[in-house]
Amino acid sequence: MLDDDIVEAAKRLLDICRRKNLRVATVESCTAGLVAGTLTEVPGTSSILDRGFVTYSNEAKQDMVGVSPATLKAHGAVSRETAEEMARGALKHAPVDLAVSVTGIAGPDGGSAEKPVGLVHFGAASRSGQFAHIEKRFGNIGRPEVRKQSVLQAFRMLHDLAEGEAPRPPHG
Repeated sequence: MLDDDIVEAAKRLLDICRRKNLRVATVESCTAGLVAGTLTEVPGTSSILDRGFVTYSNEAKQDMVGVSPATLKAHGAVSRETAEEMARGALKHAPVDLAVSVTGIAGPDGGSAEKPVGLVHFGAASRSGQFAHIEKRFGNIGRPEVRKQSVLQAFRMLHDLAEGEAPRPPHG
């Protein structure tokens, strides 16, 4: 069973998306599908969630959502630039209105002085042109907690983006 705060955040997101007839895609690296999977814990998600891309490797980021090899080389997988290309790439590869991306270092290994464990970059993009980026430094709070906090942050970003979107006609 999921924590009540996660279920409530998912319900709020699904409610606004349902009201405005918005469809969502996720692009996930360090959460490996947890954002999409958590949404599916709430009944009625199928009218909102179109697909989730699990892009754990750099190759997957390139192949599935079109992240540029030059971006990965210059900035790394855990960066604002990669998070932005992931979110915008989902809009190009899925018939959705909103997309969120998550790329980070959940730990316990893999961090560096420049990019420590707990660093996560989020991107959220809308078909209407909105874009938001957030960098979180959760710290070395444990892999499960980094992933949980990342899911909550992704839900908040999608909710905020949805609030700024006009309602859409029914999807066909």
